[in-house]
Amino acid sequence: MGVLNITPDSFSDGGLYLDPERAAARGLEMIADGADILDLGGESSRPGSDPVPWEEELSRIRPVLDRLRNRTRALISVDTTKYEVARAALNEGADIINDISSFSLDPRLLELASETGAGFILMHMKGTPKTMQVQPSYEDVVREVRTFLEEKIAVAEAYGVSRDALALDPGIGFGKRQEDNLALLNRLDALADLDRPVLLGVSRKSFIGKILNALPGDRLEGTIAASIIGLVRGAHILRVHDVKAVRRAARVADAILAAEPGSPRPGRGESPYAS
Repeated sequence: MGVLNITPDSFSDGGLYLDPERAAARGLEMIADGADILDLGGESSRPGSDPVPWEEELSRIRPVLDRLRNRTRALISVDTTKYEVARAALNEGADIINDISSFSLDPRLLELASETGAGFILMHMKGTPKTMQVQPSYEDVVREVRTFLEEKIAVAEAYGVSRDALALDPGIGFGKRQEDNLALLNRLDALADLDRPVLLGVSRKSFIGKILNALPGDRLEGTIAASIIGLVRGAHILRVHDVKAVRRAARVADAILAAEPGSPRPGRGESPYAS
């Protein structure tokens, strides 16, 4: 999954793709580099960020979505917590709702997913982007995140959303301390028995910066390392900025793991939403 932030203030690439033509070109470049899904976001969810009105968020996404939908049949997800944005995006060709709040901020998203059959990504987050990094704490972060996602699956199914439409995101960096992020990555396989594809978003995030003492633009090696560990632990979808580099690394890791019969292989290949 390629990250396409159409925002002025995202933590890594804010302001780079506000021009719709430039954003669409970047999306097509990521597809050429091997992205199966493009994730379009019109509102930053970096720690401490404020929400924007849905009209503004949609005005950023819509022209890019229109250009991409006319040029590619790749899957497109819309990274939003707002019903109005998701509804318009689905009407104009998007395939997936990527909701960092797991419908906590707008329960109408469940009704929309049920009505349209769209894919729906459930993510764990404490609080909101504005508050999530204000002294988050856990007794057992892996158990608590797993329980949260299990409960969200049950609620979504009760609303009529097909289980097959759901994917899960542990929410690395969203209301997590450094030790929480590392524990979730190392024990990602704890989500395996929920029997849904796991999306992992580690690209350029601050936990990598803390380890490497590096700014967002200098975190590629850390992103690759975390992504490969995630794949070995059971991730199916990697949400990244640097599609080509991470995909090439994943191909090598997959070949190594496949060399020994019976060894576990990372979940990859065709997107679980492709059917």
